[in-house]
Amino acid sequence: MFKQIIILLFLFLGNAISAQETSFIAPDYKAIQKEITNKKSSYYYPKLMDRLTKNDTLLTLDEFRHLYFGYFFQPKYNAYWKSPDEEKLIAFYNNDKLSTSDYDQIIQLINHSLSDFPFDLKQLNYLAYVYHLKGDETAAKTASFKFHNIMNVIFSSGDGKQCETGFHVLLVEHEYIMLRFFEIETKSQALTGNCNYFSLEKGRYKIDGIYFNIEKMLENERKSLR
Repeated sequence: MFKQIIILLFLFLGNAISAQETSFIAPDYKAIQKEITNKKSSYYYPKLMDRLTKNDTLLTLDEFRHLYFGYFFQPKYNAYWKSPDEEKLIAFYNNDKLSTSDYDQIIQLINHSLSDFPFDLKQLNYLAYVYHLKGDETAAKTASFKFHNIMNVIFSSGDGKQCETGFHVLLVEHEYIMLRFFEIETKSQALTGNCNYFSLEKGRYKIDGIYFNIEKMLENERKSLR
């Protein structure tokens, strides 16, 4: 099902991914925190989040960077978050074919999930697909716009070739979304410093492995144990 859905979103992501192949910048978390807590800043977090929840398609990539990486500083952030509607959604997600009577229920469940965590890439992906099936292309493009920009934020944070330039993620599942997007099969996974390293079959890809920087996930985990 994931491969079928991702075909729809590739149209929105293709050009953006190419642009990230040669340039990236690691997030400056201190600078981001300063901006999102400044009520006079255009990046003030409550204002940005309000625009996101109201489906503002004028949000820029830089504003999405402050939204995504700025979420680490929000009280609700949980590195191991799971959707409160996960079991119900999995039942639909595992179906090869959906009936038209399922669409509204799925949309309601996903929007409820996104209200709890607005950066749920798996559900944004699925939401765009269901809206497309329903024939609501405007809503499908809005969901794809969010998916597109969150993915681009991750792509723009590194190149994944070493831990120092690993892709920055705030959720374990975001690592697997990226790997599945590129249809990359991994051999093993290991924690290396502040990174998750996924080794690949030698000779099959241009690189031997991919690094994801999970420093903020680890920091969040340490806080939860105090």
